[in-house]
Amino acid sequence: MTITITSVEAADEAAVEQAYQISAAQVAADEPDFPAPCRQRFAALLRHPMPGYETIMLLARIDGTPAGFLRLDLPQLDNTENASVELIVHPAQRRRGVGRTLAEHGLGLLRERGRRRVSAMSRAELAGETGRRSPGNAFAAAIGAVDALTDVRRRLTVADLDQARLDALLADARRRAVGYEVLRWRGRTPDDLAADVAYLDGRLLADAPMGDLAWEPERVDAERLRGTELALDARGRRRYHVGVRHEASGRLVAWTLLDVGASADWHSFQQITIVDPEHRGHRLGLLSKIENLRHLLAHEPAVRVIDTFNAASNDHMITINEQLGFRVRDRWSNWQLDV
Repeated sequence: MTITITSVEAADEAAVEQAYQISAAQVAADEPDFPAPCRQRFAALLRHPMPGYETIMLLARIDGTPAGFLRLDLPQLDNTENASVELIVHPAQRRRGVGRTLAEHGLGLLRERGRRRVSAMSRAELAGETGRRSPGNAFAAAIGAVDALTDVRRRLTVADLDQARLDALLADARRRAVGYEVLRWRGRTPDDLAADVAYLDGRLLADAPMGDLAWEPERVDAERLRGTELALDARGRRRYHVGVRHEASGRLVAWTLLDVGASADWHSFQQITIVDPEHRGHRLGLLSKIENLRHLLAHEPAVRVIDTFNAASNDHMITINEQLGFRVRDRWSNWQLDV
């Protein structure tokens, strides 16, 4: 048995497709309640990386048969000692040394580039089998990574929405948000809001619980925001936004985002929700999330479920999500390994 590792170039459609098929097999085996990976998004991860990131992909083969891949994302503008990784082994090829071989090659590349630590995320337990560690978590622990932050995934089932309860929550939030205006948009952020959205986006890693993960806040400006939007366009993500503007200052002080992929119109992710610290206490988070939930469903009637991830310690956002009807599905580990 011979394991070979080759670099995947963005223009190599055959190799990208082989890596995609490995990802699809892994999701089907380990995360069956998620939609199948979107082929457009998968290819765009390599061909259209986020602004300020270098992306590297390696493909492992056993005797010529595609068996696993590794994708490294290396920040170039901030967190320049860090990297994040996705390492996937085809379920039919596990326990044959593919994961360790890919990890060794990836760590070597990171050392060459002066990186000091790498992080990755994996489901903590096998789907539907409480107490049985997932293959990803077992592998991360075996190579010496530290579980630095626990995330909990919650899911909202649209058919179970209590519209009367949402009406009551929204009415209360509006009473507490006198002096604030709700704005809605899809896709590209309007020019007059771009600077404020960039500021709020940059606050995320400063405000969200990070556990023991050694990641610094990102420096986001309007130019970087536009680059991110182009990368998301390339991935086929349809995006729905609600922002809340402080009428006295004219500034956008809260923002939330929901998106839908190109290949699964039944599934959405609740992405960022953030409120400027100076404007907390006015129910702006709850206000924006309810408004955007209805914004999304008005344009995406096929959506049946919405998933969201929160740090297990993020009590404030968890309370809001549970008020809306999100319920726990599983726990995920954020791993960190010194290079």
